[in-house]
Amino acid sequence: MTTRQDSFRAMHEAVRAFHDKHDLKNRGGEELAYRVALMAEELGEISACVTKGKSREALAEECADLLILLMGTAIAADFALDAAFWHKMEALMTRTSRMVNGRVRVSEFRD
Repeated sequence: MTTRQDSFRAMHEAVRAFHDKHDLKNRGGEELAYRVALMAEELGEISACVTKGKSREALAEECADLLILLMGTAIAADFALDAAFWHKMEALMTRTSRMVNGRVRVSEFRD
C-alpha cells in the first residue's frame, strides 16, 4: 500500500474532491439529516452482509461506503474528524470493560 493510500489526509482530500465534483454543498448533499439517513442505510447494508453471510469483500465495500459518508459528514459539518477520533480514543482508553450478557462492553457505565 502506498503512503497516499494509507494517509488520512489523502482520504479526506479524495472525499472533499468528490463533494466538489458533485457540488454536494449547494445541491443538498451536505444537509446533515440527509447524511444521517444515508449512514443508516449503509449500516443496514453492513448488517445484511453480516447476517446473510456475504463475502468479506462485500462487507469491506459497505464499510468503505460508511467511512466515506462519515468523512463527508465531517466536511459538511466543518469539523476535523481525525482530531475528534484521537480525542475520543484517549477517552476510550481510560475506560474499564465489563461483561454484559456474555459480551465485552467498554462504556462509561453510569450506574
